[in-house]
Amino acid sequence: MKEHHKEVENTARKWLHERGVTIEDIAELVYFLQEKYVENLSMEACEENVNRVLSKREVQNAILTGIQLDRLAEEEKLDHPLQGIIERDEGLYGVDEVIALSIVNVYGSIGFTNYGYIDKLKPGILKKLNDKSQGCHTFLDDIVGAIAAAASSRLAHSQDGTEEDD
Repeated sequence: MKEHHKEVENTARKWLHERGVTIEDIAELVYFLQEKYVENLSMEACEENVNRVLSKREVQNAILTGIQLDRLAEEEKLDHPLQGIIERDEGLYGVDEVIALSIVNVYGSIGFTNYGYIDKLKPGILKKLNDKSQGCHTFLDDIVGAIAAAASSRLAHSQDGTEEDD
């Protein structure tokens, strides 16, 4: 079973990389969210928290599901009207956010505010992922924002000593 879990994690990380998202990209979002609140925050601490979030099965499943749906939309392999809805990343289509919220939920309610904030501003890699000319990232942009929000939440909890070793 452990081998299967490692395979799922490795695939999720590989797919992120193939879609142009690095651990450093996500860590930069964590830094953006936490620099005002964590004294002497380092990129290494941000990357460590991103990696811990990526080790969670719920997060890996969300990554695989979201990226697969984005790929299918790019290949025009979804039935209509879903094909067009995902291609256009329609505002009233909230399934992408629902998948993202499953990630945010892993580290408590502070992740919700972090996610909402970063989803609205779209800094760093999120701006690139929202550029419709670079492929379909309807799910991926929300997933990346959610990973950053969860890592920020984990970091905040670790600062006040409430985060258990996961």
